[in-house]
Amino acid sequence: MRVKINEVEALVGITKKNIRFYEAEGLLTPRRNSENGYRDYGEAEVETLRQIKLLRKLGVPLEEIRTMQTGAHTVGDGMRRHLITLERDRANLEQSIQLCDRLTGCQERLADLDAGAVLAEMDAMEQSGTTFQNKQRLDIRVRYVAPVVIALLTVALMAALAALIFWAYLMDPADAPPLLLMLVLAAMPLLVAGGVVLALVQRIREIGRGEEDDAKNY
Repeated sequence: MRVKINEVEALVGITKKNIRFYEAEGLLTPRRNSENGYRDYGEAEVETLRQIKLLRKLGVPLEEIRTMQTGAHTVGDGMRRHLITLERDRANLEQSIQLCDRLTGCQERLADLDAGAVLAEMDAMEQSGTTFQNKQRLDIRVRYVAPVVIALLTVALMAALAALIFWAYLMDPADAPPLLLMLVLAAMPLLVAGGVVLALVQRIREIGRGEEDDAKNY
């Protein structure tokens, strides 16, 4: 059986985006059709994706899946290693539940809460090995979305404009302005695109160094 990615998506219940991701990670290596260059998926690839889906639903890291695929670890080995992680996560979650349970008895308004005392208690718990969920990191990652999307759209627009200028010159070189002028005109949107990319990199660094570090400190 050889099927296309759309059929695999329906068979296994994994999106095409995730299938491509697993391919990029080297967990899946479908062969290519020699006639059209498209990827062909067979029973082996479908079964591999089912295995990956099972392990990912259990929270097994990609590196552990890769180790099991190579045969360096059996399924039992991988599960024993993953169970240690789950037990540690459960212990951390239980600690968080206990702390939240105690705070349910707090009758104070947030403005009157002695947050410093609670944070000091949490710091002591972290020193003992407890790890709390850090929702701040998710908040910070969200801040990356807008500048990245705007930058990508701007770069795509500038690249299209430069391509259009080159296309116009190639369509009628005889009546077109001098080549040097055309190169200058085409370079302008490319320079703008480069500036946008540099600005994006700087913004990401600002978020990483500033907002994220501040979030860690507080």
